[in-house]
Amino acid sequence: MRLIPIKHCTPGMKLGKSIYNEEGLVLLNENVELTSSLISRLERLGIDFLYVHDPRTDDIVIPNLISDETRRKATSAIRANFRRMMENCGRRRTVNVDFIGSTFRDVMTMMIDDLSRNDKAMVMLTSINATDLYLYQHSLNVCIYATTLGLAYGYSKDELMTLGLGALLHDIGKTQVPLELLKKPGQLTAEEFEEMKKHTEHGFKLLKDEPNIPLLAAHCAFQHHERLDGSGYPRGIKEDDIHEYAKWIAIIDSYDAMTTHRTYRPAMLPHQAIEALYAGSGTLYDQSKLEMFRDKVAIYPIGVTVTLQSGEVGIVVDVNARSPQRPIVRVLQDADGRDLKEPYEIDLSKKLNVMIAGVNDVNLPCLEFSR
Repeated sequence: MRLIPIKHCTPGMKLGKSIYNEEGLVLLNENVELTSSLISRLERLGIDFLYVHDPRTDDIVIPNLISDETRRKATSAIRANFRRMMENCGRRRTVNVDFIGSTFRDVMTMMIDDLSRNDKAMVMLTSINATDLYLYQHSLNVCIYATTLGLAYGYSKDELMTLGLGALLHDIGKTQVPLELLKKPGQLTAEEFEEMKKHTEHGFKLLKDEPNIPLLAAHCAFQHHERLDGSGYPRGIKEDDIHEYAKWIAIIDSYDAMTTHRTYRPAMLPHQAIEALYAGSGTLYDQSKLEMFRDKVAIYPIGVTVTLQSGEVGIVVDVNARSPQRPIVRVLQDADGRDLKEPYEIDLSKKLNVMIAGVNDVNLPCLEFSR
């Protein structure tokens, strides 16, 4: 299968991976044949890319980071509990956050178990989701990425639980922000942004005294928008005053925001987001953590179409764990756009003179980082 922009999808193509709704349940099953109306519907839901079947790439397997059961339970818990907190926004608090803590601990246990079984787990675009609020899917994504990185970093199970809960609940304060701001189809005004920034303080207050939520997880909600140079919020703290978990989440939160469709801009592909993050290396984001994040990100996800500097076009069929910016590519077309009778594969980690010049028909500067 291959990953293509939805604008390139045509009626008759078949889905390569299922699409999930806001409850974590299947919205459209794998192998469903796309129609014009289905493509339009998915575009309206804010989906920018789809996995589709292609006879030349149907042997390509796109790995799932977590099981469908874990995804369903996590998505359901996030949506149900965050909605309940939104409904109680502005009232005397009646929501049992202690219960929320217990529920999310169960989710984290499942997630840690899933990710621990995959010692080659990488941050990779693998699931296409349609949700009624960006906050829900974003919270789950940030948690998956943070737990994957925490495992690679060598955190203990208790540390992973704290980091994972901090990531899962980092934006819980947005349940106390007016819904019209969360759903606004455009950039916020300066006044609206000031209101939105309060979500860090709201989140800390919601979580700091709860026995089933570690205090460090509450600090993740408080500090994930702080930046090394003091330009962040809410307190403008710097460097060592920011907890290391919050430094991880700052990177992941920014990355997922950039690679997720928003009403006011399309999603970036991973290589574009990584380049944007590196512009803030050492000033906004911790450089050593950013380097490790880069080394665990599939900059070119399996299934994505790439154009080589030679003009040849191919599909990423596998990612080199030690060098994710140098994937294995199956070349399908020559430089003149003609389909090859016998496609062949190039391992870019061994062919250092071969460079990727574009992704999904978008030209880009080659991304080569020192290790």
